[in-house]
Amino acid sequence: MKTLILSALAIASVSNAIAQDSTQTGAAAATSPFAVSAYVESYYLQDFAKNDSHTMPGFIYNHNRTGEVNINLAFLKGSFTGDRVRANLALAAGTYMNANYAAEPGVLKNVFEANAGVKISKNHNLWLDAGIMPSHIGFESAIGKDNWALTRSLVAENTPYFETGLKLGFTSQDSKWYLAAVYLNGWQRIQRVDGNTMPAFGTQVTYKPNAAVTLNYSTFIGSDKPDSTRQMRYYHNIYGVFQLSEKWGLTTGFDIGSEQKSKRSSTYNTVYVPVMILRFSPSSRIHIAARGEYYHDRKGVIISTDHEEGFRTLGTSLNIDYQITPQVMWRIEVRHLDRQDVSKSSTYMTTALTFALN
Repeated sequence: MKTLILSALAIASVSNAIAQDSTQTGAAAATSPFAVSAYVESYYLQDFAKNDSHTMPGFIYNHNRTGEVNINLAFLKGSFTGDRVRANLALAAGTYMNANYAAEPGVLKNVFEANAGVKISKNHNLWLDAGIMPSHIGFESAIGKDNWALTRSLVAENTPYFETGLKLGFTSQDSKWYLAAVYLNGWQRIQRVDGNTMPAFGTQVTYKPNAAVTLNYSTFIGSDKPDSTRQMRYYHNIYGVFQLSEKWGLTTGFDIGSEQKSKRSSTYNTVYVPVMILRFSPSSRIHIAARGEYYHDRKGVIISTDHEEGFRTLGTSLNIDYQITPQVMWRIEVRHLDRQDVSKSSTYMTTALTFALN
């Protein structure tokens, strides 16, 4: 932790120093290409069932500690954005990092983002980025304030939040289309699984016909197992975000994935996940969101269970957000998960306070 803190302070001090120098020496520049941002999300989660371990079920990776005040995610980020070059470095801590980076070695457990990119076309918005980047899959991110619901949807919790590799991304001149192809170390991996020599691949197509509509289709192809037990996984992520009016918004998504039953098998196990979030904003400071979701994974493609019917869960939630200041948001959510695989349901209440400095 001492190393993390010192490194984070170094990011801030170096970025500020270079930014100040750039401002002083480049009077013609309107803004500095350097920027520093920070984010902190504290939370308290109450499990209404008895839970002596203070831990949420294993398929929950955000806000996964119960009955205690904790930090889900806190990071300090330094960025550089130039005409032909860009870079990001963010170091982080929190229960999100503990859960999602558990398989990574050493200091990599605290690297939230570390990437650099170069614009490879003079006349087109075509970039090649390399390093640890946000995932190209899903409509929810690890940064809570950017999501409509306080807790993450089951589909977000069980698809990658980050990825490591190369990404070739193109944005059309009118900004309506974004196309990307990615070469990855695996399914939410920084370091590749031991014994795995096969890279993974993915694609993304995003279409924004206007400011009120976003349509997205992302894919993943690869294996997250050693070569000796390789099972190919094919995953499709489809969603749409619609601003129906000034006060109403709707997000709908449907994910479906399949994985080989065994290395040489020609048959596949399937997982599918529909989700819908409806948001009402009576004012610029208050947002109310209701979510419905269903996760169906009978053969343990993503979430394994000993139950003969596999993992099947129906979830609902309702949350209210209040933007106290431009930097600070208070959130509260009630969530109900009906787990058919263990024939029981659970109800949780979560409250969070977020601070964001951009």
